Amino acid sequence: MRIKRLYLLVLKEFAGPFLATFFIALFVLIMQFLWKYIDDMVGKGLDWTVLTRLVFFTSVTLIPLALPLAILVSSIMTYGNLAEHLEITAAKASGVSLTKMFRPLLITAAFISVFAFLFSNYVLPVANLKSGALLYDVRQQKPALDIREGVFYSGIDGYSIRISKKDKDSGKLFGIMIYDHTQGLGNNKVVLADEGEMKIADNKEFMILTLFNGRSYEEGVKFDNGVNTRPLTRTSFKEEQIRFDLSIFNLKRTPEEWYKDSWQMLNFKQLTMAIDSLEMIYNNRQEELRRGSVSYLGFVNDSLAMTEALDDNKVEAVNSETTLRDEDRTNLYENAISFARNAKIFIGNNEDELSARNRTITRYNIEWHRKFTLSIACIILFLIGAPFGAIVKKGGLGLPLVVSILFFILFHILSITGEKFAKENVIEPVTGMWIAPLVLFPVGLLLIYKATHDSVIFDIDGYRNTVKRIFKKRST
Repeated sequence: MRIKRLYLLVLKEFAGPFLATFFIALFVLIMQFLWKYIDDMVGKGLDWTVLTRLVFFTSVTLIPLALPLAILVSSIMTYGNLAEHLEITAAKASGVSLTKMFRPLLITAAFISVFAFLFSNYVLPVANLKSGALLYDVRQQKPALDIREGVFYSGIDGYSIRISKKDKDSGKLFGIMIYDHTQGLGNNKVVLADEGEMKIADNKEFMILTLFNGRSYEEGVKFDNGVNTRPLTRTSFKEEQIRFDLSIFNLKRTPEEWYKDSWQMLNFKQLTMAIDSLEMIYNNRQEELRRGSVSYLGFVNDSLAMTEALDDNKVEAVNSETTLRDEDRTNLYENAISFARNAKIFIGNNEDELSARNRTITRYNIEWHRKFTLSIACIILFLIGAPFGAIVKKGGLGLPLVVSILFFILFHILSITGEKFAKENVIEPVTGMWIAPLVLFPVGLLLIYKATHDSVIFDIDGYRNTVKRIFKKRST
């Protein structure tokens, strides 16, 4: 009964900080995303529903990254608060070891880790598909219609518009100049007007620009005896309307099926099947290229055989009648050089093709391992946070937050570095994706050892004496 109450106390201390830090971490990651793509969103007249959907799906994709950070911060805060208020000391006095106090949150971290894997496997691919497709469409969207004074506006296809002044109250435009490129003949038509009015159609598909007191100049194309005379036509008008198509400003959605086979859009089973298929295609293509190379470069074997024959004096001396002329010898050398260049290009193209296929396989392998590494990170960062909080005996958002950020940055740097090396085929994907957990797991074990043995982690003298003892044993 006493143990259950202690476990409930630990879980209660953990729940609040975990939820708070999770949403704070998620908010920070979302703000980072918005800051990164702010230039692609501003000034495009996007509907609020589009932005809401984009932020929502992006938030879902960031959950697996926010969970490890939330566990790290909340575990340090939980056991830091318990140690600061002597709860851990009281539990030890009652015969409850520190490892038993770690047990409820270790089980909780394991459940969160399983949830993170299931989330990454079933929910994350769909969220990546939705957010990726929507983000691409937003980035391709044309800027919203915004004609400013004294600046040529070319957002409408086929037209370049400039106004001298715009009355903000009445909406009237003054000093209008329009270059019409719709005929594809360059600046062959220009329209000038003293003033005008702009009105958007009810269906918002067209803009109607009514011009007053204007002139138009059009340079035609007319051939006279093979010479382009380019006659100039001038027209004056009191009132004229130009209709602009605004459908280009509507957000055009590309089919999501175009992206569904990407590595980020697949679950664990689909990734496994895709990797097997790609590796089979790679091996078959490698064999085809090898056979093609042997056939294409087969002349090398003949040349080597001829060389060996000459060296072994198996070919009789060439008499003067069969000696090649200088012109023939030059042609032979040129043909050989040309053949060598073609062979080099052939080999280079084959190498580039195989490298591209190998990079694709690597991307799928990276995503396959990511399903596990982000989940395992929840447990590893708990193994670091819980004993560290018990050692430093500080709760709140001060020291725990600073230490959590440092550890998380270390984890993130190791993950990014390993993934980058894997993408560049410097190391294997399994090594690159698991380097961060493998480096931090011993750190967690060391901190647990220090916490359970009441060791002072920042005892510099203790570390110095240990090093001295090691060197002393080696000298003897």
